[in-house]
Amino acid sequence: MNSYEVLGVNRKARLAEIKKVYRRLARKYHPDLNPGDKRAEERFKQITEAYEILSNPDKRRAHDRELEFGGAATGGGAGSPPWEQDLRTGVDLGDLGGFASIFSEILGAQGAGARQQSGPRKGGDVTHALRVGFFDALRGLETEMSLEAESACPRCNGSGTVPSRVRRPCPDCAGTGRINHVSGMLRFASSCRRCNGEGTLGSEGCGHCRGSGILTRRETLKVHIPAGVDNGSRVRVSGRGRAGRNGGAPGDLYIITQVEPHPFFRRIGDNIYCTVPITVSEAALGTRLEVPTIDGKTRIRIPPGTESDQKFRLRGKGAPSLRGTARGDQYVEVRVVTPPAADERSRQILRELGDLHPGDDVRRGILA
Repeated sequence: MNSYEVLGVNRKARLAEIKKVYRRLARKYHPDLNPGDKRAEERFKQITEAYEILSNPDKRRAHDRELEFGGAATGGGAGSPPWEQDLRTGVDLGDLGGFASIFSEILGAQGAGARQQSGPRKGGDVTHALRVGFFDALRGLETEMSLEAESACPRCNGSGTVPSRVRRPCPDCAGTGRINHVSGMLRFASSCRRCNGEGTLGSEGCGHCRGSGILTRRETLKVHIPAGVDNGSRVRVSGRGRAGRNGGAPGDLYIITQVEPHPFFRRIGDNIYCTVPITVSEAALGTRLEVPTIDGKTRIRIPPGTESDQKFRLRGKGAPSLRGTARGDQYVEVRVVTPPAADERSRQILRELGDLHPGDDVRRGILA
């Protein structure tokens, strides 16, 4: 693979275009930005060697002659290639080289990120699971929970450092303000991130928080769980998460509810389901049936000829919605229970019923 293919540029590419491509690839594969990635390190070496050739006019001419002689590349044409015209129009080749300046820009982005981190930073969010009863979830509740609470250290304002009486040399850069980097045969320097290139430090670790910037204590917190929460609902408690740094706002606490099951009611979304047994005569003749709801007992009409597993809807008798004031519905599923034939009188009545409505009539549709 020749140098043009390594960088993914055309053989006619001008030096400015090659530099732009190299900046993008170097930023993507630089070893300092991909620690421990051997493939990225190898790729970085390849593109750096290719750039070293194509950014040097003499090396590029020799590379092009080698490609033409070996037949490994096509293109060109009569006259000098476009990139050589840059030499006659006054392009500053020194500006187009400069590995150190490119690396400084790449690593300088990290340095800028570090300097941003020295400013106010919001604390992280925290999640905490809370088990609630079935009816507590439907009606809401006020409860207390014990947790480890964080607060920013008041002495250092959450930074972990306090001003020192005397400025001292930065231990990371030995007071030079620059950090030397070595990658293979390449050597370059970037601004020290710890002292921001100043070479000295005017702060020291805070003794009150032992340099962490955070104080931790056990705390009992009163929380409000709104009506209608379900399994996995997230209840936000503002400002009760991890402490902010350098004067930043604290994060939030998210309570994840785990609702205990109920032996009779089932909840799916905002709807409530239950199963109520009825007798054969109630199903055949119809009845007024008393059924439980989450608000208490109510009566529903069972029409004559009701089948087993048939559902009846009670509008607005479901769970309250977290998204508004409306409530879900309750669905009552009836289950026809076969009567026991424990005595002769019961068996006689069932035989008479069977004579009036023989099984063959019921199964006629499937036996035809």
